[in-house]
Amino acid sequence: MRSFFLITHEITTLLRLTGPLLLAQLTQTAMGFVDTVMAGRYSALDLAAVAIGSSIFFPVYLFLIGLQSAVTPMVAQAHGRGDGAGINGSIRLGMLIGLTMGTLLMPLLWHCIPFMEWLDVSAEVIPITNRYLYGISWSLPSGGLFFALKGGGDGLGKARLSMVAGCCGLSVNIVANSLLIYGKLGLPALGGAGCGWATSISVAAMMTTMALLLQRSRLSGTDHLFSLQNAKRLFRINEVFSFLRLGLPLGVTLFIDCSIFTVIALFIAKLGPDVVAAHQIALNFTSIMYMLPYSLATALTVRVGYTIGRGRLQRLQRIVPTGLGLALSGAVLTCLTILIFSPQIAALYTNDRTIQTLAVSLLAYVAMVQIPDALQVNSGGILRGCKDTRVPMLFMMVTYWGIGLPLGYGLGLGGLGGMEPGPQGFWIGLLTALIIADLFLLTRVVKTIRKFQQSKKIRLIE
Repeated sequence: MRSFFLITHEITTLLRLTGPLLLAQLTQTAMGFVDTVMAGRYSALDLAAVAIGSSIFFPVYLFLIGLQSAVTPMVAQAHGRGDGAGINGSIRLGMLIGLTMGTLLMPLLWHCIPFMEWLDVSAEVIPITNRYLYGISWSLPSGGLFFALKGGGDGLGKARLSMVAGCCGLSVNIVANSLLIYGKLGLPALGGAGCGWATSISVAAMMTTMALLLQRSRLSGTDHLFSLQNAKRLFRINEVFSFLRLGLPLGVTLFIDCSIFTVIALFIAKLGPDVVAAHQIALNFTSIMYMLPYSLATALTVRVGYTIGRGRLQRLQRIVPTGLGLALSGAVLTCLTILIFSPQIAALYTNDRTIQTLAVSLLAYVAMVQIPDALQVNSGGILRGCKDTRVPMLFMMVTYWGIGLPLGYGLGLGGLGGMEPGPQGFWIGLLTALIIADLFLLTRVVKTIRKFQQSKKIRLIE
């Protein structure tokens, strides 16, 4: 009876953390949706420019998000130890590295014209895309600051702060898009390029909101975040390297996760517009569904990190299977929902019956991907809470690029196994890669838990 109560309590705690994190993720997705709708109403040319610009910007932005994800387990473990100075130092170091890295990444988006020409992007779209990328590049420094602050709030178990900041950013994004795209209140009409500047303004608003919320929260370690007091400590090489050893693998992992879909899209572009459109439907719906396990994975990072900081090994043994069980249950429900309602899902995106039929066939693969994808991302979340990021990164590199992509290309375009050319082969390759990654990561989780069991540094407290 007591065991049932403890597991129920853990499920409630994880879901209470996951809810605000999911809403925060939804606000980020909604900003992209607003950009697409408003640019499309201005002109089809500007919509194409925003779509291409977003596909170039997003992997860079994900790398920055992954890098700053290191703040969450660092703060969670310090919070578990009751180390206010450690919390403050982790957030401030994350802010310094985020600002620096965001600034260094900006020039990458300023010189993309040769890349777009290599991709055979329409000549009339390139100038608009280039202006869009210049405008949105200014979101990277403030984005680095925001994700450090967000990681601090999440690590302290206060996910509602990032949810409020996300809602503020979405509101600002809608207003800024309206003013800058269409040229209202005497401002010049920038078209699609205005979306880039609107995003930069929105991210700055989220950063400011998050900073104010943390400062006023009176949580341990959140005071004087922008003070120059003890600033020299932030420049200690060993602490910077320690942060980068944890954060860089996370950034590379997210970049790998995103870029493989970009490469697949380029490969199947030669199969015709109907195939590309159907694949885009499947890909877009997958990205929406991904927010569910990803939010739970972040909650697991916080819970695991906090528990390790507290030295509560028995609770750690309960959190891990409970979290994976929640992930598996949610993935099964999502899988069944997609399988049952795939015709209705396809109809939401297009009225073209040919594209709908092909999209329904691809959504069957999307459904099957849900279970291994949920286990993969949540296993990664557990390991992230343990500050174990380098080995999971290597697992993802090997499985995605060494197994999934070659197999997908062989099945989808190479005629491997007598399969007809089509995107289905790439989804089979992705599914295979995820299953193999699950085996690696779950094994790593078990070994990591055993390592903590054998460590004398962990106090057996319940």
